Amino acid sequence: MGSTFRESHGRGEKSGGNDGDSDHAWRKWSHEGLTGEPMVFIDFGILLGDVSNYVCSKLPAHLGWRVMLGVGAVPTVILASVVLWVPESPRWLVMQGRLGDAKRVLDKTSDSVEEAQIRLADIKEAAGIPENLTDDIVQVPKHSHGEGVWKELIVHPTPSVRHMLIASVGIHFFQQCSGINSVVLYSPKIFEKAGITSPNDMLLATLAVGFTKIMLISVATFLFDKMGRRPLLLSSVAGMIFSLATLGFGLKVIDHSDHKITWAVGLSMAMLLAFEAFYSIGMGPSPVVYSSEIFPLKLRAQGTSIGMAVNRMTSWVISMTFISLYKGITIGGVFFLYAGVALVSWVFFYYVLPETRGRTLEDMEGLFGNFKWNFPKNGNNNKEVSNGDGSNGQVQLGSK
Repeated sequence: MGSTFRESHGRGEKSGGNDGDSDHAWRKWSHEGLTGEPMVFIDFGILLGDVSNYVCSKLPAHLGWRVMLGVGAVPTVILASVVLWVPESPRWLVMQGRLGDAKRVLDKTSDSVEEAQIRLADIKEAAGIPENLTDDIVQVPKHSHGEGVWKELIVHPTPSVRHMLIASVGIHFFQQCSGINSVVLYSPKIFEKAGITSPNDMLLATLAVGFTKIMLISVATFLFDKMGRRPLLLSSVAGMIFSLATLGFGLKVIDHSDHKITWAVGLSMAMLLAFEAFYSIGMGPSPVVYSSEIFPLKLRAQGTSIGMAVNRMTSWVISMTFISLYKGITIGGVFFLYAGVALVSWVFFYYVLPETRGRTLEDMEGLFGNFKWNFPKNGNNNKEVSNGDGSNGQVQLGSK
């Protein structure tokens, strides 16, 4: 549980801490085909943990669990040391009036001086700092420290902001409700139910799951910006529905048999790997990427933080209820339940999430706010939408 908390807390802080600067990072990675790169490293770390567990299992019993538990401190110490050299967020520096420090950070993290100047100007505008103020230290208007942002985001949101918030919260919620953490955390229990009882075989099967996941998410990294967010996400969830339902069927057959049924064991293992594969090509990287792209600069930190808070809370609930659920409705029934939730999520994604690949921030306000965006009239693929300031703009609904 401690390891789970450490992993969840660290990933939550990383992802939930997205601010105005993260948009540049995601878009730069997007242009370089590296949108899913953070997820690759997260899953690579999980795979290294599985390898570590397998190696430690070969040690004497009294020593193996101690090494297995203690080795987790190594990457933590490395991370704590390296983070001392990580620069402060330029947005946070601007909010404190430290324009000189923000400019120096942007100069280091931007491709050119011109790009750094544009980013600094955008952050200053969002913070309410006049463009003509260029001193290293400036006085920040009192209303620029976040007051009113929550009101604009939750209490009195515009239709487009409300749509963005629903989309962000929904995609984070359904990612965890798919049962991915149950598969990751309780895979040995699933393997045992599927007929694999040897501890060594369980660890090898867990390694196979981790290896499958990292290979497929590496592929998804290159497809994400070629195919678009929606096609990969909808295909991913469709595959998850099939694999979860078939896994539930296989486990049900095994559960109701008094002897080992080879084909059911093979089917269950194949569907478990298929679920991990389908999850990794779309549902895995989508929530963080999508949330970081859609919110206006002023609302991005709070908007993405709400989504990540829902993500972590849902993850905790799913992880804590798996054992109780499979004791109550059988392990096969649990995966039928997850398949039903995945089906609901597919419908949600189809109707609520527009394609954001290649869109600018200016496009987002016009793209969101109209839940009928997916159904252009008269066969026209362009739809005239209000961009929120009384003027109308043309938003291309297909992928660029």
